[in-house]
Parts: sequence; C-alpha cells; structure tokens
Amino acid sequence: MFKNIAFTVYAVTNIKRSRAFYEGVLGLKPNSEFDGSNNSPWVEYNIGEGTISIGCSPDWKPSPDGAVAALEANDFDLVIAHLKKNNVVFKVEPSVYPTCSMAVIEDPDKNKVLIHKKKV
Repeated sequence: MFKNIAFTVYAVTNIKRSRAFYEGVLGLKPNSEFDGSNNSPWVEYNIGEGTISIGCSPDWKPSPDGAVAALEANDFDLVIAHLKKNNVVFKVEPSVYPTCSMAVIEDPDKNKVLIHKKKV
C-alpha cells in the first residue's frame, strides 16, 4: 500500500532558532524547494531518500513525547563528539547494541532526534 516515508515533520516554535540547530549543529542543508527563503515558517532537509521538515504552525505543537526521526550517521563517534562539543542535550546517552549504536538528543523545542549507526 505504501512505498516510502515521504517526510517527517518536527513542529517548532522559533524557526530561526531551530534552523540554527538543524543547519548549524546537525549540518543539514535546506532543499531547493522548501529552503526557508522569504522568511517561510517551513524548511525541508533531504537526507538520502527521506526528508525531515521543521515548521511553525498554530495547528502543530512541539512535544518531548512525540515521534522520533532516526538519522543514520556516516561516523557515529564523530557525530557524537560534534554534538557534545556543541552542548546538545542527550536524552539517551550513546549506547551500543548488537545491531547498532544510537543516542537520543533534543532540539531547541525538546523534540527528540535519534542518532543511529547500523552495524554492518
């Protein structure tokens, strides 16, 4: 019935602050279709075949209890070191499991983002 996840959206309260986190700390690049130009309250970031979006809307509220997107890291240890250097809040410290390594961080609105590295 479905072939892919089109995109995941995180509700944010301050697009400028959130862009500083998603672009400045996580290093994501806005796509050319929804790049936040003209002070748009919506920005999309393509990652592989998926897309993460952030946006301000009175209909959506940030929540520390909401869904979590998992970002697959090229180099897990390098990403974790970068996040710690930037004083990112860890909800779940980096952990190693039989099939993967992962950690859970918070964005400025306390939305959770999972950092993941699948073992080969």
